[in-house]
Amino acid sequence: MDACTLGDLLDVIGGPSVRLHTAPAGLTVPVAEVLLYDAHAPLPHLPGALLLAVGVRAAAAGPLVRAAAEAGMTGVVVRGPDGPVGEAEARSVALLSVDEDAAWHHVHLLLASAIGARPAASGSGLGDLFALADAIAAAAGGATAIEDPRQRILAYSTVAGQAVDEDRRQGILGLQVPASSENTEQYRVLFAADRPVRLPALRDADLPRLAMPVRAGGETLGSVWVVDGGTLAPDAEETLTQGASTAALLLLRARAAQELARHQNSDLLRRLLEGTADASTAAQRLGLEGSLRVAAFVLDSAASVPDAERTALRLLDVVRLQCEARYGRHACVLVDGVVYALLPGPGARHRALAEDIVARAGQALRVPVRAALGEVVPDVGGVVDSRADADLVLRVLDRHLPVATVDEVRPRITLLRLTELLSQRRELSAGAWRRVLAYDAEHGTDYARTLVCWLDAGCDMAGAAKLLAVHPNTCRYRLRQAQQHTGIDLDDPDERLMLWLQLRVLAGLRGATS
Repeated sequence: MDACTLGDLLDVIGGPSVRLHTAPAGLTVPVAEVLLYDAHAPLPHLPGALLLAVGVRAAAAGPLVRAAAEAGMTGVVVRGPDGPVGEAEARSVALLSVDEDAAWHHVHLLLASAIGARPAASGSGLGDLFALADAIAAAAGGATAIEDPRQRILAYSTVAGQAVDEDRRQGILGLQVPASSENTEQYRVLFAADRPVRLPALRDADLPRLAMPVRAGGETLGSVWVVDGGTLAPDAEETLTQGASTAALLLLRARAAQELARHQNSDLLRRLLEGTADASTAAQRLGLEGSLRVAAFVLDSAASVPDAERTALRLLDVVRLQCEARYGRHACVLVDGVVYALLPGPGARHRALAEDIVARAGQALRVPVRAALGEVVPDVGGVVDSRADADLVLRVLDRHLPVATVDEVRPRITLLRLTELLSQRRELSAGAWRRVLAYDAEHGTDYARTLVCWLDAGCDMAGAAKLLAVHPNTCRYRLRQAQQHTGIDLDDPDERLMLWLQLRVLAGLRGATS
């Protein structure tokens, strides 16, 4: 497992929680552990450590920074913004800070958990939770389960010979505590407590429980439950208290590992979409193989969104949740207000998924959402092209068509690209069409639309007259007048083609009068 660096640490918990003031040695310096400063004990030589300046005012932390440098430490963490930046830079020591009212034990727990959170670690960290459940069960004398705040069972003990009941069996089978009004009341009592709680059996065939909430810095992370089969140890409550503290560290570490992995994967996906990442490396890291396509989701630009940035982040959560529900671990990223997701092929169900996400997101965010699906490509190497398709599709969607694949709107995006090409090149945007439009504007005639209808009808006079809702002789007369007054040559097939393209694409004219 690679060592945690200062940059890794900031990726996980940087921002409001921990702020970096200076890092003269760079962000690649290792961070191995966190140490609480003790004014009554000598400072140990601990290369790579972060020293928490307990009992030292930020403005007076200069001597502590010097001592940390002499001990080979990576950095010092102070409370408050006015730390000794100059001293830290002179001694090549990183200086970080936390809020004035931050509890040092909470900061210590947060940093320690983040330092242990590496993407190469054992997945979600559940292996450590299972070992903890076994240790609590053995010491407390009862079968143990560790849950998250949503009553999902994260880990359970497997110590032989301990009493269990049907509630435990069903919970482990589904990895979810069975729902009931009695359970709801017990959780209310538990989460209101700050010490182990003894809870009675819910039914005659069940067993009572000893439970303890798991918290860190005031945040409830879950709970630990021990089945009381009549053989609990005298110090079971103390064991459970210690176990809950360890569980908090492990849960924070698991969450931090997931956040760090997600951050790194998001950065890799962003580079893959931009074409700056190695495709084979990205495929291996992101677990991508076989055909796939890029799906793009965006908030309706016509809608009024008070906090668009925050709403876009919520859209990312909705897209990620729905994709993970169908495909498991999934690659999603927010780039410039657009949420991109890689959907594994084949693409038969992709449109239905996009429609479902648009409906769910629109309901949850109270903002219309649109979704575009690029071409299905054979492998990761084609992701850039599929993303380009999706971006084009987004540009032609509207409230009547909020979801579409690139194949469904191919004519629209082709005309869009032609419009851009024609308008960007002087020689392509010049020509007789401008004279036709100018004459119409000056004299109140309708020669341009007459020409478009005639060309749309394949130069058939009767077809053009039908589109215009006029007599064929009227259509014929207008065409002669248009040639006479604007100098167009309708006998030249090349000029007819160019005239049609420019009037349809650049002028935006359509054949039907409606």
